[in-house]
Amino acid sequence: MCKGQAVATALISDDDRTRVTRFDFAPGSETGWHVHEYDYVIVTLTDCSMKMREPGDVEKETLIPAGTVYRRDKGIEHNVINAGASQMSFVEIELLE
Repeated sequence: MCKGQAVATALISDDDRTRVTRFDFAPGSETGWHVHEYDYVIVTLTDCSMKMREPGDVEKETLIPAGTVYRRDKGIEHNVINAGASQMSFVEIELLE
């Protein structure tokens, strides 16, 4: 059950190559369903007890340690939820080129 919306803060704007955004999630908050137009990289700032929902009732839950970096492809519809009891934060770097 959603307990609110994640807070997104643009860190770099109007850059032709990247869009960098910090996301902060209270326990139970989520991004809401969305699709990325660009490939992107995630850098976790805190331990992230992350639940990822995708179409077709696909749901994955994992604990991603602080400092982890991973990449995802554009075009995948999903909703990210903080499944933990603590604040969860990460930086998302969209690759615009």
